[in-house]
Amino acid sequence: MMPEDERAQDLTFMRMALAEAALAPAVGEVPIAALIVQDGQILAHTHNYRESWQDPTAHAEVIAIRAAATALGTWRLTGTTLYVTVEPCSMCIGAIILARVSRVVFGAWDPKGGACGSVFNLPSEPKLNHRVLVTGGVLEQESQALLQKFFKDLREASPH
Repeated sequence: MMPEDERAQDLTFMRMALAEAALAPAVGEVPIAALIVQDGQILAHTHNYRESWQDPTAHAEVIAIRAAATALGTWRLTGTTLYVTVEPCSMCIGAIILARVSRVVFGAWDPKGGACGSVFNLPSEPKLNHRVLVTGGVLEQESQALLQKFFKDLREASPH
């Protein structure tokens, strides 16, 4: 059982991530966002930019990792927590592990591409040299609703 103050902090930062994700559809992006926090301070916050940048690696988590590393002046993000609205994929959890992020908190599970327990469970792979603590399902319904609305609107807007 997690301490009440940690749970409250997780909810606060996940709400911020959801607010960031809600900005993404206005620029044609899937509403997925991430932020990185250390000692209660936000180091980075962003949403996906795959469509805008035509870059398959422009996931919110990867962009946030780059920004946090720049803010801290080091690629080692030990002591940070990454909040993301959807379970990280294998690329993103790989970057999270390589960056030495201490903890990941995510909203919606991704049964088609999630790598923190849905399809794969890379954070618990014993052969890797860094352990990431993972908390999933924080504001899960809100995260799912944002995605479902985006894809529903997209389907309704496209000619059949």
